[in-house]
Amino acid sequence: MKLIEFFLLLTLVAGANHVAQAQLIVAHRGASYDAPENTLAAFRLAWEQNADAIEGDFYLTRDQQIVCIHDRTTKRVAPQQPERNVAESTFEELRTLDVGTWKSPRFANERIPTLAEVLATVPQGRQIFVEIKCGPEILPVLAPQLAAPTLKPEQITIICFNEDVVTQARTLMPQYRANWLTSYRQKSEASPWTPSIDNVLNTLSRTRATGLGSNGNLKVIDARFVEQVHRAGFGFHVWTINDPESVRTLRSLGAESITTDRPALIRDALAEN
Repeated sequence: MKLIEFFLLLTLVAGANHVAQAQLIVAHRGASYDAPENTLAAFRLAWEQNADAIEGDFYLTRDQQIVCIHDRTTKRVAPQQPERNVAESTFEELRTLDVGTWKSPRFANERIPTLAEVLATVPQGRQIFVEIKCGPEILPVLAPQLAAPTLKPEQITIICFNEDVVTQARTLMPQYRANWLTSYRQKSEASPWTPSIDNVLNTLSRTRATGLGSNGNLKVIDARFVEQVHRAGFGFHVWTINDPESVRTLRSLGAESITTDRPALIRDALAEN
C-alpha cells in the first residue's frame, strides 16, 4: 500500500468513528419513561441518566408566559382536575394543577414548569431542544428568555413542525440552530410516503432550517435519505426511538442526535460495539 493510500484509509476510518461516536442522546420530554413528561422531575432525572440534551414542549399562555406542556389542554397530564386550554389560561391557573400524580403517586404535586425553570436545569456543556407547540406569536417572548445569560447559543436548538415558526425563528434568532420536524404518511400500502425527500429538502431550504428532525420511520429513512440531507448541508436528527436495535441502525446511518424516552437504556445501547 502506498503511503498516500495509507493516510487516506486512516482518514476514512477516523471519519467513520466520528460518525459512530457523534450522536447526542436527547431525553424526550425529559426521562419521560420513568417520570412525568415535561416536568422538572423528568428533566432532572434525564441529567442523572446522562442524557446529552433534553427536549421539551412549549406554549404561550394567555398572559404571555412560556410554559412546558405538550398538549393544547391539560386533560391528559392532569386527569380528574379542571381541564384547561393552555393558550386560553393564565400561568397562575395552570400552576394550580398537579401534573405528576397521573404517572405515579411519588410525583404528586409536580407542576407545569416555565421555560426559565427548565433552562435552569441544563448543566454546562449540555443542550436543550426547545419544541414550539404553538405559532410564531411565541417568538418575541421566547427571544429574550433564550438570550438570558443562563445558556450559550450553541446549547440551544429550536424545533417545530410549523414552517412559519422555523422561518421566523431563523430571522429573529439566527444565533440558534432551528430544525424543521416532520413525520411521514401513506394514503395506502401501495402509495409513496409523503413528504418525499425532494419535498423535505425544499422545505429545509425554504425555511432556512439548520437541520431536519425526522420521526424514526425506517421504511423511509435509509442511507441514501440521510446522505441527501447531509449533502444539502443540513443536520439529521431522529425521534422518538426507544429500542436498541433501531438506535444502532440510526447510528450507522449517521444521525447527529437520537431523541428517546429512555436515555439510560439508549446510552447503554450506543456504548455497545
